[in-house]
Amino acid sequence: LRLAPGTPLEQTDRAMAAAQSQAMGLDGVALSYAVTGTGNRLDASPTDAGENTGRLSVTLAPGAGTREEQAAIAALRGRFADLAGVQYRFSRPALFNFSSPLEVTITGYDLDRLRLAAEQVRLGMQASPTFSDIKSTVEAGNPEIQIVFDQERAAQLGISVRELADRVVSSVRGDVATRYKLREKKIDVLVRSVDTRASSVEEIRALIVNPGSDRPVPLSAVADVTVATGPAEIRRTRQQRVALVSANLSSGDLGSAVSELDRIVASVDMPVGVTAAVSGQSDDMQESFRSLQFTMLLAVFLVYLVMASQFESLLHPFVILLTIPLALVGSVWAMFLTGTTVNVVAYIGLIMLAGIVVNQSIVLIDAVNQLREKGLAKHEAIVEAARLRLRPIVITKLTTILGLLPMAIGLGEGAEIRKPMAITVIGGVAVASFFTLLVIPVVYSLLDRKRFEPARAGAGTRVAAEHAGG
Repeated sequence: LRLAPGTPLEQTDRAMAAAQSQAMGLDGVALSYAVTGTGNRLDASPTDAGENTGRLSVTLAPGAGTREEQAAIAALRGRFADLAGVQYRFSRPALFNFSSPLEVTITGYDLDRLRLAAEQVRLGMQASPTFSDIKSTVEAGNPEIQIVFDQERAAQLGISVRELADRVVSSVRGDVATRYKLREKKIDVLVRSVDTRASSVEEIRALIVNPGSDRPVPLSAVADVTVATGPAEIRRTRQQRVALVSANLSSGDLGSAVSELDRIVASVDMPVGVTAAVSGQSDDMQESFRSLQFTMLLAVFLVYLVMASQFESLLHPFVILLTIPLALVGSVWAMFLTGTTVNVVAYIGLIMLAGIVVNQSIVLIDAVNQLREKGLAKHEAIVEAARLRLRPIVITKLTTILGLLPMAIGLGEGAEIRKPMAITVIGGVAVASFFTLLVIPVVYSLLDRKRFEPARAGAGTRVAAEHAGG
């Protein structure tokens, strides 16, 4: 949770206590704990640190699943909306740190233009029900005192700007005069002329920048001292200033959310010199899909090479590979019926299918070729091979489907990760097994032009019989 920059720790703590009481009022919550004031201003992410921020961790009761988690998050969003001036973002504990599911990277040099473009994108995302926990890195920072030195005035007084800066830092932050030793610990003893806990702007302006001189000069005589709000952080990517607008998914899948976000970004009138692009986990997803598509094509090509060398034919492996499109039909059908989205795990299941479903076609085509070598005609060989191989094909595919069924049902911890792969393989194997006995024989009958010479086998048999009789 995050309050306005500059909010005192006491006020942040009261808001965190209210948020924690709201969380504990939900059904199914086992425990919660809150931490107020996290990190410091030297953190890598200043927007998530300071006295105006806090973290609330909520643990659900044992046995709670994804449905209970989503219900708890929705309930907390509704209750946190009543907390005035509090921004919030939900996340889950993770073993690895990933990018936000959706990010818009806005590139430019001028901070004001970056802030304007980021605000327009953020408002567009807020108007869509697809996104939640929207956050922009271009936000107001903490209040600060800015000192702008007048170099000409300083030069007239014979003082360099660097000396001025060092004296201001020494007066405000302090110098280490000595170290106090307490039980093997050394504690710095700072000497400074400004109490940072209760100082005012006038006290900073009245600092003497030339101590020991006959005519003391205050800081206000050689610098403009003002109170302002600086940027919370300035991010750079490839040496360019960027603003990131990130969000989580509220509903739907990542692919449809990316399409919606592309539409929002295209509708925003970007200032001159500012560009925007969608990034985050969507970029990782596209890169993973491209790698998996290449992997699948490579797997199909390698399978084709192995079968071409085995059958000593370029046509028979092509007929066998027709099983893969049939398996894809079954996988898409299974994912549609179960509401499974296309993800990396499902793609891995498709790659597995390239090696699983061709086995039954190999068994069938090999049986046809063996029968034709024994003298049967093409049509009779196809019918007889289908009859002989029906039982092995059905048994092997049933073992595959039944073995993956517990994974497809989603039994055990972390089953939601493996479930898409099992559903993809089961659907592909089931449909491919059915169509293998219908489509593959027809395609083989239409395309095969290989000639077998059973006469040689017959002649050899007669010669052997006559030799045995003699």
